[in-house]
Amino acid sequence: VQLQASGGGLVQAGDSLRLSCAASGRTFVMGWFRQAPGKEREFVAAIRWSGGSTYYRDSVKGRFAISRDNAKKTVYLQMNSLKPEDTAVYYCAGGGVTTSTYVSDEYDYWGQGTQVTVSS
Repeated sequence: VQLQASGGGLVQAGDSLRLSCAASGRTFVMGWFRQAPGKEREFVAAIRWSGGSTYYRDSVKGRFAISRDNAKKTVYLQMNSLKPEDTAVYYCAGGGVTTSTYVSDEYDYWGQGTQVTVSS
């Protein structure tokens, strides 16, 4: 499965961005992770293709929303009220039925990163 992420950019604090991740095939769960300079990659959000259950890290709850379009095999991450601390390279990832939703090492497929920079 190949994943193609897009939608990053440079915005000001309080602005919004929508990231997209197009998949060439089907996985069980899709996740978004991010990595800021000098920091470890961290979980942001995830969604299951079937049923649409969603998961978020606490710091983005109420600001970010993950969704999917099954027909397009595309997952979106709507990011609102962006903060400078959201600045990072964002990666989408696909996992199977045994993937632990929050653990990046358990995801099987990764897209290229897309840079999100939020200025204060």
